Amino acid sequence: GEHANSTQNKPSRNLNRALSETVRVSEHSRFLTERPSSVFPAGVFLIPYLLIVIVGGIPIFFLEIALGQFMKAGSINVWNIAPLFKGLGFASMVIVFFCNTYYIMVLAWGFYYLIKSFSSTLPWSTCDNEWNTPSCIEIFHHQDCKNGSLANTTVGNSNMTCADLADARSPIIEFWEHKVLNISSGLDEPGKLNWELMLCLMAVWVLVYFCVWKGVKSTGKIVYFTATFPYVVLIILLVRGVTLPGAYDGIMYYIKPDWSKLEEAQVWIDAGTQIFFSYAIGLGALTALGSYNRFNNDCYKDAFVLALINSGTSFFAGFVVFSILGFMAAEQGVDISQVAESGPGLAFIAYPKAVSLMPVAPLWAALFFFMLLLLGLDSQFVGVEGFVTGILDLIPGKHYHRYKREIAVAICCLLCFIIDLSMVTQGGMYVFQLFDYYSASGMTLLWQAFWECIVVAWVYGADRFMDDVARMIGYRPFPWMKWCWSFITPCVCIGIFLFHLVNYKPLTYNNVYVYPWWGEVIGWCLALSSMLCIPTTVLYKLFRARGTFKERWAHLTSPVWGAHHLEYMAPDVKALSPLSPGTDDNKVIIFESVM
Repeated sequence: GEHANSTQNKPSRNLNRALSETVRVSEHSRFLTERPSSVFPAGVFLIPYLLIVIVGGIPIFFLEIALGQFMKAGSINVWNIAPLFKGLGFASMVIVFFCNTYYIMVLAWGFYYLIKSFSSTLPWSTCDNEWNTPSCIEIFHHQDCKNGSLANTTVGNSNMTCADLADARSPIIEFWEHKVLNISSGLDEPGKLNWELMLCLMAVWVLVYFCVWKGVKSTGKIVYFTATFPYVVLIILLVRGVTLPGAYDGIMYYIKPDWSKLEEAQVWIDAGTQIFFSYAIGLGALTALGSYNRFNNDCYKDAFVLALINSGTSFFAGFVVFSILGFMAAEQGVDISQVAESGPGLAFIAYPKAVSLMPVAPLWAALFFFMLLLLGLDSQFVGVEGFVTGILDLIPGKHYHRYKREIAVAICCLLCFIIDLSMVTQGGMYVFQLFDYYSASGMTLLWQAFWECIVVAWVYGADRFMDDVARMIGYRPFPWMKWCWSFITPCVCIGIFLFHLVNYKPLTYNNVYVYPWWGEVIGWCLALSSMLCIPTTVLYKLFRARGTFKERWAHLTSPVWGAHHLEYMAPDVKALSPLSPGTDDNKVIIFESVM
């Protein structure tokens, strides 16, 4: 009730900006942390991707936004619509907490690169640094080594021969692995703290804190800069990328279908998991931010627009990346798929390589990483906002404290920072990938989305919820949504979930390092910590209730309405006319949906 009263009159612009930032989390985190086994040409990947967007991504995206807007509560109390399944809220809180914990490392790395960009020569563009090895080479002269008899010929100005080129390494890869990560040999060797990365991590957490501590705020005209600036940078990088030798091969690898890949279960698994993580489904952030929206905002239109822009921008960004990967493959004389095996640091290799090839490279590097930091900060504070909103909704209104929000945000940020210290060690990348692979992607999100559909469609009632949506937006959505919630989406979710289990592969780093058994145990504990919240809460509530099973079920599945429902669900809705959709405050700032 307190949350509903405090958020009921906030303009939808707050939500729409924040929603678009949440959408953005997706492609940053998913693309930046893409696992090597998940790299497929987009030509074939686009088919399962689009199918699952239609039958799973958009329906659940809309479901979460509408649910938050209707219930006016955070990710836990939103399930007062069916209190027996409040475990869904606790599960989403666990997932978003893990996501907040490890995603911040992308910002720390980006901030580190931003600082290193302020130099006359980019440190990742030369082999003259202390972290470089004898295998480092700035320019691969494969054209000089086409004749097999020249195996002992010295290449360029280096001391390498043509025979040594097979083991040669680019300075951008050595900067990432030897300087930024200073990576150890495995998860069992954490090594020492990287104090530079730790300071960067501390700085970005401080920035996140001051973005979140006062709640979701409208940013005014600066939104037009944050929305358009990334597109400008991407277009410039694309123009530069397509002019490089080998770019055509990279783009054709990206868009040319390989129909045989459709027979592989992994393509469908990756398409499903990528969409669910990309759209921030199951994290609880969409429902929490939906609670800040006006009751009669047209969230149906918002869901389609934001989802399509998200996927469209991701597809566009792929041309930038693969044009650069094509150049790197041609430069190194290897297949593009081998260049794409850079693992979690793919964007910290492809994009820095692109800016290093441009005139006034330090300037473009600084602009790119400033853009990355700007987008990432927005995404991060939306995740923290979703977590803190859910926590504060659990505190009864009678326990009011003037600074309870500031205190809650500070505790959240501090706790995450302490956990993050394990990721700024020499073995930190292995910990980071453990969180990414198990805690906030793949099976956990599919499991969460499956139960969300079941609860809304079969426990509360699909037709009943469609009526509620019609009461909010003024018209009834296309029946396809109801069919998806009731049948299609749950089947897709559970199907991909089972495919994932059957085709489960142990986690590896760069397809070389295999995680030890105890590392996998930790990973499964991270995954089960959220997945078990749902059945555990159901069993606990059923056993604690009184009466027959039928009476317990009836009582625990009866919605708990908030104070605002008494007003908005009344038969006389004349009072709603001043808040009808179409006012300036209800316009969607769709350009914020970037990356």
